[in-house]
Amino acid sequence: MSIPDDVRDRLRDLIWAHASELGWSALNDAERARRYEQWTRDPEIGGTLAHYMDPRKVRVYIKDSLLKPYERSRLSGTEQEIFGRLGIPADSAVAARFIKPHGIAFADGKIVSWGNSRDWKLVLMAMFERTASRRGASAFGTVLLESGKTSETAKRVIVREAARRLGIERLEWID
Repeated sequence: MSIPDDVRDRLRDLIWAHASELGWSALNDAERARRYEQWTRDPEIGGTLAHYMDPRKVRVYIKDSLLKPYERSRLSGTEQEIFGRLGIPADSAVAARFIKPHGIAFADGKIVSWGNSRDWKLVLMAMFERTASRRGASAFGTVLLESGKTSETAKRVIVREAARRLGIERLEWID
C-alpha cells in the first residue's frame, strides 16, 4: 500500500519544520539518530506511517524519503547566494547541473560545487572529478555551508590546503 499524497505532504512539512527548528545540518550523527527514533515512535509521524507500511520500515522512510529531500531542497535553494559569493553573474549559461553534491558546469568551462561543511571531503573530491572528466573545465569555486564541522580556523586551514592541492581556485564558506 502506498502513502496518500496528502498524508506524505503533511508529514514532510511537519518533519521539515522540525528539522529547520533543530538546525538539522549542524546536528551530529548521534543527535540525528535520536531524532529519527523520536519521530519513528511519535504517534503523529511514525504511527501514521505504520498504517501504510511495515512498522520496521518507518525509520528508513523518514530518513530516505522525507529528510534527504529536505537537505537537497535547502542546498539547491542557495544557488543565487553561491553565485554571489563566487562573483558569478546570475545569467551565466549552464551546461550541466549536479547533485550529490550540488554543482554546476557553466558553458564557459567553469565548474562550481557546494555542500555542507560536514561533507567537505566529498564536495572537494567531486569538484576534482568533475573537472578532470570534462575537457577544458576549470575548478572555479567551491562553497561550504557551515554545519559546525569546519568552524575552527585550524580545520579551515586544512580544508583550504586540500582545495589548493586539488586545483580549486576559490573556496568560500557561508556561516
